[in-house]
Amino acid sequence: MRGLGFDLIEDIDQNTKRRITVQPPADGPLVVLARADTPGKIARVENQAGGRVWLFPHWGDFARDAARIIAAGGVSEEPPRQAPFGIVAFWQDPFGNRSDLVPPS
Repeated sequence: MRGLGFDLIEDIDQNTKRRITVQPPADGPLVVLARADTPGKIARVENQAGGRVWLFPHWGDFARDAARIIAAGGVSEEPPRQAPFGIVAFWQDPFGNRSDLVPPS
């Protein structure tokens, strides 16, 4: 997340669990991340949303932020395309979770 410009707010190691809180630039909402701690949870890490997009972050500069995603290990699933609300593209993080990069409305 730091590669995407997020600030680390808190990192608590709880032995088998770990809780990390990050925040995007410009005082965006806090995001809490948790480490999978059982075999069942670990098996679902790459399919947390059942193959659907689970996150729709709004970014200010598409080209800049797309480059950040790629530099942080993300993979574009499609070329950027024009939608009624602006440029959009689907991405996968290094763990296979899908997100959608969209402009702010």
